[in-house]
Amino acid sequence: MYITGSIAIAFGGRHRIISYSVVLVHLSEEAIWKMPLFKRKPFDLAKPPEDLEPSELVYQVRFTKEIFRDYQYPKLKEYLNRINLYRQRVWMCKSTGKSNLTYEEAMVTEKHAIIKVQQLPNDLVAPALRIIQFNIFSRLELSRLLHDILYVPLSLCGKGMLSLRDLADLVTKKLQKDLFVGAELYGKKDDGLYPCRVLKIVENGVGKTQYEVALLGENKKITENAILHGEDLVWKKTPFNRKILKSFIRESTCRSIPWVLHEKLAQKHGISTDLPEELRSKFFLQGGQLVNRTKKRKNENRNNVGEANGESGKSKRNKGETGKPDASKEENNQPEDEPVKYPIDDLLVKPGPDDPLFTDRPSPSRDFNVPMDCIGDLLMVWDFCSSFSRVLNLWPFSLEDFENAICHKDSNLVLIVETHSALLRILIKDDGEYSLALQNKKRKSKISLITWTEYVFDFLEMINVTELCSCMTTIKRGHYGLLDANAKLGILRELVCHALETDLIRGKLDDLIEQRRALGATVRGEALEYARKKREEKEQLKGESNGLVVKENSMESTGSNPHMAENGEENGDIVEEVISSRQSNAFVNRKQLNGQSKKGEKQKLDPKVEAENITNSNEKEAQKQLTGEKKEDQEKKSKEKREQRKEYFKREMEKRSIRTNPLGKDRDYNRYWWFRRDGRIFVESSDSKQWGYYCAKEEVDALMSSLNPKGERERALQQQLEKFYPRISLELQKRSKDLAQKIALEEAVLRRSTRVRAPPRENPANAFLKYVNKWKED
Repeated sequence: MYITGSIAIAFGGRHRIISYSVVLVHLSEEAIWKMPLFKRKPFDLAKPPEDLEPSELVYQVRFTKEIFRDYQYPKLKEYLNRINLYRQRVWMCKSTGKSNLTYEEAMVTEKHAIIKVQQLPNDLVAPALRIIQFNIFSRLELSRLLHDILYVPLSLCGKGMLSLRDLADLVTKKLQKDLFVGAELYGKKDDGLYPCRVLKIVENGVGKTQYEVALLGENKKITENAILHGEDLVWKKTPFNRKILKSFIRESTCRSIPWVLHEKLAQKHGISTDLPEELRSKFFLQGGQLVNRTKKRKNENRNNVGEANGESGKSKRNKGETGKPDASKEENNQPEDEPVKYPIDDLLVKPGPDDPLFTDRPSPSRDFNVPMDCIGDLLMVWDFCSSFSRVLNLWPFSLEDFENAICHKDSNLVLIVETHSALLRILIKDDGEYSLALQNKKRKSKISLITWTEYVFDFLEMINVTELCSCMTTIKRGHYGLLDANAKLGILRELVCHALETDLIRGKLDDLIEQRRALGATVRGEALEYARKKREEKEQLKGESNGLVVKENSMESTGSNPHMAENGEENGDIVEEVISSRQSNAFVNRKQLNGQSKKGEKQKLDPKVEAENITNSNEKEAQKQLTGEKKEDQEKKSKEKREQRKEYFKREMEKRSIRTNPLGKDRDYNRYWWFRRDGRIFVESSDSKQWGYYCAKEEVDALMSSLNPKGERERALQQQLEKFYPRISLELQKRSKDLAQKIALEEAVLRRSTRVRAPPRENPANAFLKYVNKWKED
């Protein structure tokens, strides 16, 4: 089989042809056998489109190398539907028989099975194939083999057809007697069992085969040679097992029961493809395939009957109406085109007529003070210091103050000094490599505003990072402020990485994990308790309703004769009438007169009873209304409490957050980060070289309106933004107010006269200069 294709290079979601030369790819029959089955039937790959241009963009399936021009035009078997089909669990691995797989999973399973099948020794392939082909044993021979080798009762033998499992067992047992040169097994000699290797097969005229073997010692060294009979050689472990043989049988055959080898494989090993006499009465060869005579005869009879009755056309129409695929598709085994199931990969999404109006995505602000390639380190260091501020004994500071401090040229800026000192103290307390280095230099454990650069120099000397070695001389001279932002953030990054490995930080992380687990267990326990109470209330209401029904039924049964419940004598009278039916008529008449007089008395009392019943029913209705109102109030209060508890648990879980994860990615793999201590949404490019941020609520609204939920990444990002939207908008509103106040103060400072100009430290933009560490250790 030959197909033509072109070399393509990935270009976003599509591929560009850079060398349009026809490439002939020969798919041998063996390669076709190894392809996954679609609903247990072979599946043909799509042929590449014709007349491809060198500069034309195409779509290529990664694991099948199929090429498509478009993914929406159905006649070309669009790329998108084909990808969706490959993702469905309708594929089967032919070698192992595993089903309910995706196409790629089936390919991987096939690959592993082929590797295992190759473990079968080459000398055993031909004998195994001879056993498999048509099960070429007569019924008597097959019965004897099944009985003698597999211990199958003779009453069950003689059918001539074997299942896959029985055939694999038969081949296993049969091949154990067929020894080959190079086989390593055990030989019996001098009442002992020794490891040996078959060197040569010796044929003698007696009819018994002998084998020249080499006895093996330590490290499989040959000690001596010997001639042994076949019954003196035994396998302790066969070079194959049933699982490998089953895969081998599946790969080698094109039909089961009877098992038929692939034609080219049989010819390769010199195995006859002619039908044995026992099978000619049931099967015949047509076009290289085995056809069952009985089934074909039945199909022909059915078709003849249908044509005679004029129903063949109707049956075809009925098949079309019931949704079965037509003959052309059945022959090609091609599935019908299915509608696109969203979400899909974002790069494959195209505008549709039913799409809402998406807004243009706002461009993020990029007015950072530090270089663009330092933003990642800046955010990482600040987030670590903010998250572990209690452990570090470091008073929290804003991201803007930290950024301004990094860019400042003062060598002894308090915020910078306290940040370095807090991280260095963690390393000293850990008694690790850094602590030993300080002890060797006889440094004091207390870091001061004057000596802190010496401790930083010792740390850089210990880690010996090439990028930071050039900064060591500048730091030793006490000119830390002269370093650029890259070097400052590089030093802080290394300090954070080493601090994360200390026992103090790891212990804090373990505590946070345990606290989060305890909170989660509490939440689950409360949810289970609430569900249990609800279940008990439902059962109670069900029991009460059943009780009312029983009571009403009993009242109805007595209501047909209202005096039966109150006058117990009447029941007895009726029984007496039945039993003593032979008594005199006078006695019966007397009883009836007594009954009529009692009925009259009861009828006189009925109005009073009815009045009492009416008052009782009114009181019950009033009580029901009161209890119903109370229940509604209780349900509202319990619901409010549950909501409050949920909010409480959310806040507690956020306090114990272990790491900051991105909200998600957009169509172009840009990552979106939100830090709850800052409020802004930061945007990181896919290559981490560009950064930006959104700082206004309107920008976030425009961002959410620009996301297409048909894409997998943008749908997940939209869901996360909707989840945190109330908090994000609140933080951004606070930030906008603070920014407006700062601008107002700056304008007020500028409006002052030069005689009463405020000192620089009073300017809000210089707030980082006033930083004081309120949690500093004494």
